[in-house]
Amino acid sequence: MNIVTIVGSIRKESYNMQLAKTMQKRYKEKMNIEIADIRSLPHYDQDEENNPPKAVKEFKESIANADGVIIITPEYNWSIPGVLKNAIDWASRVEKVFIGKPVMAAGVSIGMAGTLRAQLHLREILTGLQAKLLPPSGNEVLINFASQKFDEQSGQLVDDMTLGFLDGVVDKFVDHIKASN
Repeated sequence: MNIVTIVGSIRKESYNMQLAKTMQKRYKEKMNIEIADIRSLPHYDQDEENNPPKAVKEFKESIANADGVIIITPEYNWSIPGVLKNAIDWASRVEKVFIGKPVMAAGVSIGMAGTLRAQLHLREILTGLQAKLLPPSGNEVLINFASQKFDEQSGQLVDDMTLGFLDGVVDKFVDHIKASN
């Protein structure tokens, strides 16, 4: 199973990127997780959408060819970061690669809410794009107090309770992908 993961933070030591890398390693027997490069995407430009730059073409092709997408986002100002919105804007135009695509949302924050508002906004956006979202009830991956749950040396998520919950949600996502195809 091939999965593209879009991480809404381009910060080098991002907890959200650390979650993506944890998932890449932890679930390698269930799925091949490719982490998309959104740093190289130019600002969305409608004048360019019919003949986009190479980075955009490759990004959209990776989503189109994937069995599913995992979007991992921090929360900036009660919403998703601009770099993530830019990536979604590119992916939603012309070929519209999110239509019918199984998507799982997750997020990590240092505070108590664990990206709840950002994920609500993300779900609203993706619903409008006709993505097949993993139903939220019991599947909200809202990792809070990140500094207590990630190992500083390895950068891996190490909190047993959070990992156990994540395992269950990933299993449901695999089932969601199979049911969507």
